Amino acid sequence: MLREELRGLATWETRHRKLVARLLVVLLFTLLVDAVGSVAVFAFEHGVAGGAIHSYGDAVFFTTVQLLTVSSQMPNPFTVGGRIVDVVLEVWAVLVVGGSAGAIASFFMSGDSA
Repeated sequence: MLREELRGLATWETRHRKLVARLLVVLLFTLLVDAVGSVAVFAFEHGVAGGAIHSYGDAVFFTTVQLLTVSSQMPNPFTVGGRIVDVVLEVWAVLVVGGSAGAIASFFMSGDSA
């Protein structure tokens, strides 16, 4: 049984290609959301009194942290536009985590049924 499981680790089936393709699509779209979100956050939040977005790098950091953790220690956003962008980033992050978990679960479930 152990030998069979180890042999299964070394095979590359259609389900492996599907999982990698799905995760790559998610990664590429997330990078696009990160780039667009960073521009939007910078446009709305730079120079706002009391804000922490002073450069494009700050906006990239804020946006990326929002996508990775759905939280940030930076005291932003202050503007209505920045808040809308922030909510969109958080919704995207939650959907991506759920969708990725589903894709991975589907991958393992399809392997068990074979």
